[in-house]
Amino acid sequence: MSLTSISPIDGRYHKQVQHLQEYYSEYALIKYRVIVEIEYLFFLAEKKFLKLSPSAKKHLRSVIENFSTEQAAAIKEIEKITNHDVKAVEYFLKNELEKTDAGDAKEWVHFGLTSQDVNNTAIPLLWKSSMEQELMPAFANLQSHLKELAKKWKEIPMLAKTHGQPASPTKLGKELMVFVERLENQIRLFSYIPYAAKFGGATGNFNAHHVAYPKTDWIRFGNEFVDEVLGLQRMQYTTQIEHYDNLAAHFDTIKRINTILLDLCRDIWAYISMEYFKQKTKAGEVGSSAMPHKVNPIDFENAEGNLGIANALLEHLSAKLPVSRLQRDLTDSTVLRNIGVPVAHTIIAIKSIEKGLGKLVLNEVKIKQDLDGNWAVVAEAIQTILRREKYPNPYEALKALTRGKEGITKAAIHAFIKGLKIPADLKKELRQITPFNYTGVTAKY
Repeated sequence: MSLTSISPIDGRYHKQVQHLQEYYSEYALIKYRVIVEIEYLFFLAEKKFLKLSPSAKKHLRSVIENFSTEQAAAIKEIEKITNHDVKAVEYFLKNELEKTDAGDAKEWVHFGLTSQDVNNTAIPLLWKSSMEQELMPAFANLQSHLKELAKKWKEIPMLAKTHGQPASPTKLGKELMVFVERLENQIRLFSYIPYAAKFGGATGNFNAHHVAYPKTDWIRFGNEFVDEVLGLQRMQYTTQIEHYDNLAAHFDTIKRINTILLDLCRDIWAYISMEYFKQKTKAGEVGSSAMPHKVNPIDFENAEGNLGIANALLEHLSAKLPVSRLQRDLTDSTVLRNIGVPVAHTIIAIKSIEKGLGKLVLNEVKIKQDLDGNWAVVAEAIQTILRREKYPNPYEALKALTRGKEGITKAAIHAFIKGLKIPADLKKELRQITPFNYTGVTAKY
């Protein structure tokens, strides 16, 4: 960690997200550009536009498999001369071909392409890799953790609160399952969104390719290369750049998942404040610089802050990237370099939530105290059964007994029941209702 880092991602939180350098650093972007250029050269050779010997293929494959920061630095040195990052990659690969017996094939590197054919395949590739290997598994693991806790606390009755006021009791496990289901739905929705790419020359029409080889079906060529070789989905009608609509949809879905997690953090924070949860302490930790007794819910607060930053960036990314003047302006280039930042803040938040959940200790005593202190919540149950029995004005009778009144006890409820002009067996049924068993039913999990 550098104490002089401007961003906490590269400073305070560096250890938590340094693995994301494999996808979002300058080195990573260069590496994925190299991958695209080499795979394109291989595909041209497969389609008989050029010949590559087995030794030349082996050498180029080793460049992909063993690509290092030193090689990325060499490309950056070339960029100092070209003042163009993708052209620097092209010259680097031409130099690599010169080391083989296929030096005469070097002009096939970057054949007919514009820089965005490389960028708009390299970036979706690195994005896809990071989503499949890092972010989506992190979301899924958190969802699994929540489901484990939901099962653990499945039978714990708890006072619910609507508008912050005591309401019909629920079960703690079910309240966590609310978040499990929400996360599951959005993770599934994310999986339906294709990883889109652009590959079609300077303005999307394969102009250079077509003029050089007019009899080649370049649409089919581009589709095969992008879809089958790179594992992306080629957009059929583009300008110089990809539309970014699918990427924006990814951003929006991540933002929704983050919003769900933000909602979770605030609820857990509230339950801790209500003392439904205590938190495990760690020797040497300090909760407050002035109040020694405090154990603050810092993990959930940290997560909330990072989720907010991530969502602000995701909002800008999803709103800006699909908009570009005519065939292209350059604003997408600088913006795309920041797509890893909200991912990093999201990962930091997930780690904080996981840490916070691991500290939670259920305080059943407090939960039971709150249930026992709020017998008014069974009024709904009583008036509903009375409605079933066609008892006159049951809602109004219970409203007069409970609304706005404090200290509605078991005795007060049972006294009310005793005074009702109903059969004895119905009174017995009503007396069996308590804040502890009036929890309804939920789907199995």
